[in-house]
Amino acid sequence: MDLWLKDVAPSTELRKWFAHDPAKWAEFRLRYREELKRNKEQVSLLRREAAKGTVTLVYGAKDQEHNEAVILQRLLTAK
Repeated sequence: MDLWLKDVAPSTELRKWFAHDPAKWAEFRLRYREELKRNKEQVSLLRREAAKGTVTLVYGAKDQEHNEAVILQRLLTAK
């Protein structure tokens, strides 16, 4: 691992609220995106790294469809 952007992860409060409950997914996405907007420097760094080549997004959830990496991937691939 070359770089760990801990501040790009959802806040502890948001993670605990979400608790990987798919019923809360839509609201989690909105809240997490708001957190990312307040963390522009780290998101910008992540975008710069992604522009250089492959970036591996690591997450601890068992659910492959409802986790922060999905949101970050969409953020990085959006034009």
